[in-house]
Amino acid sequence: MILITGATGNVGREVVNILLESGEKVIAVTRHPSTAALPNGTDVFLGDASRPHTLTSALKKVKTILISPRALGDSTAGSATAELLRLASEQGEPRVVVLSAATVEYGGGYQRFVDAFKAVEDAAKASGLPWTILRCTDFASNALAWVPQVRQAGIVRGVYGDAATLTIHERDIAAVSARALVDPTHAGHTYVLTGSQSLSQRDKVDLISRAIEKEVRWEEVSPQQFRQAMLAQGLPEDVPERVIGFWSSLSSQQEMLISPTVEQILGRPALTFAEWAIEHATVFRN
Repeated sequence: MILITGATGNVGREVVNILLESGEKVIAVTRHPSTAALPNGTDVFLGDASRPHTLTSALKKVKTILISPRALGDSTAGSATAELLRLASEQGEPRVVVLSAATVEYGGGYQRFVDAFKAVEDAAKASGLPWTILRCTDFASNALAWVPQVRQAGIVRGVYGDAATLTIHERDIAAVSARALVDPTHAGHTYVLTGSQSLSQRDKVDLISRAIEKEVRWEEVSPQQFRQAMLAQGLPEDVPERVIGFWSSLSSQQEMLISPTVEQILGRPALTFAEWAIEHATVFRN
């Protein structure tokens, strides 16, 4: 049995799909089972990963656990991970796979967000359980935040448009996560997962434009304008803080090379952002 925290997120949901298709038994943790819309065959468990005691009964017979730090609470993820794995170790010796961030190794973004990921990693290593850590670059799915602007005006207004990253498709993260969850040979390894191309935000807007066959352009705005616009949409204050902090710091970030890990583990090249844009073209059009 494999327990997935963050099961309704962009990566977690895909991990559930992959595991079920390969015949694994999955417990998907969610605060809202009635709206989770997870596939048939999933053992949907009502619980809150940020309050690990709510998952105690789900930990019986679990052989591996996927830790998604956002599901465990941004400010409490480290302590919640430590408590969850303590409870898990009382039931046996499951392996743990942690979804972390490449910023832990390469820097970038505001330090408090980096520290939160590092705290989760440290908790996994201190648990005494076999662990695997996946340090990911920014997700392609982050571009979904642009959908309203693309639909309404064909313009994406943002900050630091020339800043470039090795954006990774969330399906690649999910596929590597699934392998690490079922294959114990990955225990004790820390992997950096990247996409196969360095792309600026302007580049990504252009690829979306091509995918939907409609002109979409990038418009640079100030960090303050960007923050105000995101807050006006009702987004939590930490969202613009994360975005602005990440993109503003890239010029001082340690240079990151394309990692071969995705191809080595999956036996195929990493998916491209162009492929991601084509897959999501309907979302941007409608």
